[in-house]
Amino acid sequence: MVATDSQAGEAARPSSPGLLAQIARFVLIGGFCALVDSGLYWLLLQAGTWVHLAKAISFIAGTTTAYFLNRRFTFTGAQKGGAGQVGGFVLLYTVTFFVNVGTNALALSLLPDFTWRVALSWIIAQGTATTINFVMLKWVVFRESRD
Repeated sequence: MVATDSQAGEAARPSSPGLLAQIARFVLIGGFCALVDSGLYWLLLQAGTWVHLAKAISFIAGTTTAYFLNRRFTFTGAQKGGAGQVGGFVLLYTVTFFVNVGTNALALSLLPDFTWRVALSWIIAQGTATTINFVMLKWVVFRESRD
């Protein structure tokens, strides 16, 4: 029996793990990427970088790392590449960039001055952006075809 191009493409593309496995992988990858983000954030703050610029740079580094790791390990059944996926990624991360940086700035302005204020603001901003990212990556950017 000879496989057609669509059958060969289906055979070559593994299906994504189930929802709970995807959430677990997303959380593990997110934890690693949060270390990239927070480590760079604190390093930039120690270097005297303006807090909002430091947050912006660290967010870009962390989420770019997350995109590539999640594409490879979490949402494996998604069609790879293409203008739609790249465009979806750019749009999603543009929105979550502003949500993350804005949430961080809002939390910094609303929280009283205490030792863990910057860390708590980072956690709130990261949690908000992470939730948006999972939902949109799963059901929009890396959606699987329903063939």
